[in-house]
Amino acid sequence: MNRKGVNMEFPIRCFTCGGLIGHLYEKYKELTKDKPQADALDALGVDRYCCRRMFISHVETIKEVSRYPRR
Repeated sequence: MNRKGVNMEFPIRCFTCGGLIGHLYEKYKELTKDKPQADALDALGVDRYCCRRMFISHVETIKEVSRYPRR
């Protein structure tokens, strides 16, 4: 996360259709604490399968990657 608390790893746009999805990721994380993933995506209005895939398949790896020093 950057200093404003925004996750910098999740893509801003869907890789397939180019739809804007980056602004929905934090809300998605909050909703999935209480709801199943499908219900959270429905509540956010993410209807396209390609965009839904971006949320469901995303894995946060920044903590593991940041442990290694830069060369």
